[in-house]
Amino acid sequence: MGEFADALRRPQRCLLEGVIEFLSRRLAAALVTLVLATIVVFAVVEVLPGDPALVMLGTDARPDTLAALRAKYGFDQPLIVQYFRWIGGLLSFDLGASHAYGTPVTKLIGDRLAVTLPLAGLALGWAIIVAVPLGVFAAWRQGRVGDWGVMGFTQIGISIPNFWFGIVLVLLFAVSWQIFPAGGFPGWAQDPAKSLLSLVLPAIALSLSEIAILTRVTRSAMLDTLREDYIRTARAKGASEGRVLFRHALRNALIPVTTVAGLIAGFLVAGAVIIESVFRLPGVGQLVYDSINNRDLAVIKNVVILFTLLVLVVNLLVDLAYTLLDPRPRVAS
Repeated sequence: MGEFADALRRPQRCLLEGVIEFLSRRLAAALVTLVLATIVVFAVVEVLPGDPALVMLGTDARPDTLAALRAKYGFDQPLIVQYFRWIGGLLSFDLGASHAYGTPVTKLIGDRLAVTLPLAGLALGWAIIVAVPLGVFAAWRQGRVGDWGVMGFTQIGISIPNFWFGIVLVLLFAVSWQIFPAGGFPGWAQDPAKSLLSLVLPAIALSLSEIAILTRVTRSAMLDTLREDYIRTARAKGASEGRVLFRHALRNALIPVTTVAGLIAGFLVAGAVIIESVFRLPGVGQLVYDSINNRDLAVIKNVVILFTLLVLVVNLLVDLAYTLLDPRPRVAS
């Protein structure tokens, strides 16, 4: 009896071991990618021709001022020393200080992430809520008026720039109807409800093209799934169309949709620069824009690494979700 029970548990153990091994490989690859990203960013900011102190202060700066700034930020140290000092700061969450704002970079980025991450999360949630049902509906009505209408909407969504769409939303919902604020961000501590309302229009504008892309991916995945033999079997057994679509077809169709949604999440975080400028939101995108204008290299360098880390984390979460949805290819590999 014990041998029989062990034989039943053996496939589950093999499956779990395969999933752990797959995720371990993905984590190792992510760490290697992050190390390479730090080398590239450091090379672009520090190694390429040009004096960082001269870039930060301008060509009219006095020599003694330039020397003092080089000593303050360690620009006079060997490059290998500067690199490992920066890496040590990343590992200890000590990213130095911003010369433009006069505050620690860690606090500066942390305050801005409190705006950008909720904005990207709302945009991603809105994209999934709208795109998945539209894609399922278009696949269900393939070649009919409903399918043509959804595909026409996606074509418009891909073509319209999100900043222009954001301006249209402001004119309609903020200026004409006065439902949402036109811009600004009061802060979560001061007024959480108003802060959330101030992110609604930016999230909708930011998610427009992503809704179009995700709708097309969902439609394509659903059409491939609906042609499978088990779908025909379910229909032959008398399953309702809703059960066939959402119980049998949608789960397998969500595998490529999940992959694309993970890529979209990274794009939403990194692509919030223009939307935050349109709606005057104090997020990371606006911080990058201001730092480029102020030549604040310490902020730019650390924000780029932060974006890289966020994309890698999202990709790991997508791999985990992909494995949970269908672990068989991962275990087989």
